[in-house]
Amino acid sequence: MFNVPSVPHQEKNKSIAVLTSGGDAPGMNAAIRSVVRYGLAHGCNMFGVSKGYSGLLEGEIQPLSASSVANIIQRGGTILKTDRCEAFFKKSVRREAVNILKRKEIDGLVVIGGDGSFTGAHLMENENKFPTIGIPGTIDNDIFGTEDTIGFDTAVNTALGAIDRIRDTASSHDRIFLIEVMGRNSGFIALNVGVGGGAETVIVPEEKQSIESICRTIDRGVKRGKTSSIIVVAEGPTEGLSHRIMKDLEKKGHNSKVCILGHTQRGGSPTAHDRLLASVLGASAVAHLLGGHSNAMVGVKADEVVLVPFKKIIGKKKALPSSLIEFAGILAT
Repeated sequence: MFNVPSVPHQEKNKSIAVLTSGGDAPGMNAAIRSVVRYGLAHGCNMFGVSKGYSGLLEGEIQPLSASSVANIIQRGGTILKTDRCEAFFKKSVRREAVNILKRKEIDGLVVIGGDGSFTGAHLMENENKFPTIGIPGTIDNDIFGTEDTIGFDTAVNTALGAIDRIRDTASSHDRIFLIEVMGRNSGFIALNVGVGGGAETVIVPEEKQSIESICRTIDRGVKRGKTSSIIVVAEGPTEGLSHRIMKDLEKKGHNSKVCILGHTQRGGSPTAHDRLLASVLGASAVAHLLGGHSNAMVGVKADEVVLVPFKKIIGKKKALPSSLIEFAGILAT
C-alpha cells in the first residue's frame, strides 16, 4: 500500500494548474481528480489546462472544482485532452507559456506524462524559475526513476485478456499466433504479458532474437505434443515487425497468423492498481509543490513514493530486467 508523503506546507504555490501531455494512459483521470481534490482540501485554487502544452500556449486554462472531477476515476483517457507540442522545443515559446500562467496568477504546474513532457517542464523551471512537478503517466512503463507508471497495469491486463481469447482459437485450429503489443522502444508490456499469458516466445526491442531461435522454441513444443503457439511481439521502432516475422516463419515451414492489438491497450477503464497509483501520485505531487519541492517527478520505489529530480531521469532509458527475460525463456521450455 502506498503512502502519501507528509510534506510541510508553505504559503506559496497556492494556485496550481494540471495538464496531461503526450500519449494518453488509463488512470490519468484518477490522477487529475486526486491533484484537484487534494489541492482544494489544502486551500489551493486549482486549474486545468486543456490539450497539454498546446492548450497552455492558447490560454485554455479553466478553474476546477471538486464537482469538475466527479465521476471520472473509472474513465479511460483524459478529460483534459492531450497533445504533443512541437513548438515547445523553443525557449521563447516556453517563456511565453510561463507568462500565460503568471497572468492567470498560477504558482505551480503539475504535468502528467512521460519523458518528453517532463523535459518541457524541466526546461520551463530552469529557464524561468517556475515550479513544476511531474507524474509518470504512460502505458510503456519506460520512465527512468520509477518502478511503475500510470496506465501500465491496465495495458498489460487488456493485452492479457486478448491473448487468453486468441489462445482459444490457436488451440482450436492448431495455429501459431504472433500477437503484437505496444512498445516501440520498450519491452515492458510484451514481457509482462508474455509471462502472464504463457507465451512460447517474447520478442522485445532490447533483445535480438533470430528466426532460428524462434523456430527452435516452436519445434521443442511440437516434440512435446503442442499443436499451437503464442508469440508476443513488442511493436518495435519500425512498422510491420510481426508481418516480417510471419513471412520468415513461413520460409521455415511454420504457418502463422498476426493479431495487432494496437491502441486498444491505451483505452478502457483503469484497473484498481492504476486508480490507486494515480490517486497517490496525484496527491503526492501537490503535497511536494506545497512543501516547496519542484523540478522533479513523483515516482514509486519499493512501494514507497519517491521524489526524483528531472535532471536525473530525463533522457535515460529504464532497463528491462534481464532476469525476467531469462525467466520467460525458462517457462517456455
